[in-house]
Amino acid sequence: MRSPAGLSFEAISCLRGNRLLFEDLSFALGPGAALMIRGPNGAGKSSLLRIAGGLLAPAAGRVVRSGDMAFTSEAAALDERLPLADALHFWARIDGRGRNDVDRGLEAMGLGPLDQVPVRMLSTGQRRRAALARVIAGKAAIWLLDEPANGLDTASLDRLAAAMTAHRAEGGIVLAASHQPLGLDDPQELAL
Repeated sequence: MRSPAGLSFEAISCLRGNRLLFEDLSFALGPGAALMIRGPNGAGKSSLLRIAGGLLAPAAGRVVRSGDMAFTSEAAALDERLPLADALHFWARIDGRGRNDVDRGLEAMGLGPLDQVPVRMLSTGQRRRAALARVIAGKAAIWLLDEPANGLDTASLDRLAAAMTAHRAEGGIVLAASHQPLGLDDPQELAL
């Protein structure tokens, strides 16, 4: 059993270049929580996710994390030459996971029939689903999702919603930036 997940921002400020995107931002997320970040392009949604993941240092404030994290954005970060299952297994091994976890991620995102298709042959929507399958297979406690619905059809959006619901039911946290509804039940919302 993993220890309880947690993520909090304590008076976080973000500068990109010489531009202040947001300041004095505080929130706390515990097991099963979800936070939707909304705002126009350039408001700092992706920067907030990068700060949460430790990929970008805040200009001020402190981030407190407990639990491992998975981050997904526009880039799937999968080896184009490999069949999809092998490309996902590469990351699963790094995360200490195995083929069963990859199969679980593929199934959750409806990609089982494409497991032997080279990543380079996948459509935009299939690549997005593959990136989400990677997150699911990694079993991280905290999911950081940057525009996860981009390129997804209605059935795939339903799969994403089901995966996030299952993750939260297991005590996981979802922090997502999206212009589109994601089908999350009762998420907290943050407007930038």
